[in-house]
Amino acid sequence: MADSGSGDSDSGDQPQGKTLFGFDRQIWILVLGRLLSAIGSGFTLFYAPIYFVNVVGLRATSVGAGLSAQGIAGIIGRILSGTFADSKFLKRKGTILLAALTMSAGAFIFSATTDFPIYLVGNVLMGLGIGFFWPPSEAFIADISRGAKLNEAYAMNRLADSIGLAIGVVSGGLLISIHGAYRLLFIVDGSSYLVLFIVVLAGIKESFQPTSGPPRHLMQGWRLVLADSRMRIYVLFNVLFTSFIAQVFTTLPLYFKNFVRYHDANGLPYPIVCSLFAGYILVMAIFQLPSARLLSRFKRSRVLMFACVLELLAFMSVWFAGASTDALFVLIAASASVALFALGNAVYNPVASALVVGLATAETRAVYLSANSLCWALGLCIGPVLGLAALDHSLQFSHALWLVLAASCLVAILILFLLEPKLPEKSLSG
Repeated sequence: MADSGSGDSDSGDQPQGKTLFGFDRQIWILVLGRLLSAIGSGFTLFYAPIYFVNVVGLRATSVGAGLSAQGIAGIIGRILSGTFADSKFLKRKGTILLAALTMSAGAFIFSATTDFPIYLVGNVLMGLGIGFFWPPSEAFIADISRGAKLNEAYAMNRLADSIGLAIGVVSGGLLISIHGAYRLLFIVDGSSYLVLFIVVLAGIKESFQPTSGPPRHLMQGWRLVLADSRMRIYVLFNVLFTSFIAQVFTTLPLYFKNFVRYHDANGLPYPIVCSLFAGYILVMAIFQLPSARLLSRFKRSRVLMFACVLELLAFMSVWFAGASTDALFVLIAASASVALFALGNAVYNPVASALVVGLATAETRAVYLSANSLCWALGLCIGPVLGLAALDHSLQFSHALWLVLAASCLVAILILFLLEPKLPEKSLSG
């Protein structure tokens, strides 16, 4: 059943409603809700481990165990959300509302954490909520978007996420520096998810109209995904690429801080490292929508190959930064690597989801997008473990890591070449 998901992705879709700047108004409503909730997430993004270790008094190992539990719960949530969103009961809107309530409950439990069991419950709820959210929200966008606008609509959603996180990180840092009110950060985070709930409940109409007939088996959609040979090949690519993205948030900051040479010292100064990754968010925000619009004329598989080339150049730039002893060249190479990572990820994000939409029917769209989201969960688990483990070895081994990752980009491109002949025309077109 290699072609089990190859039906017309537009079948059974809702017609577009009123538009604003070329996008359905409901897209803007979802983007607004995502922006507000991302601001809340940004409040706690970098400060949560500091709070739980230094304020609550948990051991760092316990904090790590809780984050692992959140990751496992996220995998479970992603599996369930595809089934929920493609069902005749919760559908897209109901699953998004469930996600908002679950994430809100997790954040409020974090604000009340006094010991590890409470912290663990908060992580499980937050992981489930995150897993519940992305597949139905991306399926909703696909339901009401058409053609090249699908790439741009996904880019808009990711742009809202990036801008919201940036605003939240800065605002959270200011609040801590002035008041030291860590618990308030989680209250803001929980409240932002309630705002998302209200925005979706009041402003969005259900986009999924299941076909008539007897109810499908609960896991029928997942059986179709597993039987689709194209999706199995794509999963190999996507887990590999998302493991590349994970290096940006985990291995790369530590490598820049501890391993490159700068004015005869090991590592870049902390303010420079912070500036580099603030620049990463800025470049992502600037180029997310323009890149989606510019590249929509090309085959999606070729756009993903281009993203791999940008990642390859980024990894090579990191290697050059580590191999150099000239302070100016180190700064140039480090800045180039961060900019290339941002561009590569901006190119990848909307097209990857749009390609998956082209493989699915309207009735299996959310399950296929759940599989796509699971790739993120796996990549974000595998990437940091391998990257950070490499930094625990010799200095030469740490520098060589970036050459290995650059070579892995060629493997990702090869996988896409193998996949491209199997893709239906609607998956190829932007």
